[in-house]
Amino acid sequence: MITGKVFLLDDNIDTDQIIPAQYLNLVPTIPEEYKKLGSLALSGLPDSYEKFIKSGEETAEYTIIIGGKNFGCGSSREHAPVALGAAGIKAVIAESFARIFFRNSISTGEIYPIESKESLQQAFKTGDEAEINIEENYVKNLTTGKKFELQPLGEVKNVIDAGGIFAYAKKTGMIS
Repeated sequence: MITGKVFLLDDNIDTDQIIPAQYLNLVPTIPEEYKKLGSLALSGLPDSYEKFIKSGEETAEYTIIIGGKNFGCGSSREHAPVALGAAGIKAVIAESFARIFFRNSISTGEIYPIESKESLQQAFKTGDEAEINIEENYVKNLTTGKKFELQPLGEVKNVIDAGGIFAYAKKTGMIS
């Protein structure tokens, strides 16, 4: 179960909006740089959005992102799901994901990329409290009480639960 505040985004959120290219020199395996990536997550969004990371903070007050279609489009970069994970995001729910962002989310084990069965952009607003039940495939807006069905993650869940593709491979004996 994942619970927390929602940050609402539109369709076609690209990887440059998630983590601008000038920060791709940060190395996520270095703890200080991992934290820096988190503090810069979604810093490429237009000014029309509320600030994702409040001034002086290293992480967001949000744990769930609700997006629209084609979330994570643009350049292929593992830094995008890593930055969101470092910022405190546990899951992104969207109508659809760019294939590479979806795969990078799984391989890094940072966030759960969950597809909704319908658009949720009108059902949530930034700051709403939500609960995601990955086992039963639903998200509930705790602010309004409305519940929505999600696509099952299937075997992807096991890889993310393990901490990413390499951790999963070690855990299952694929590699030593």
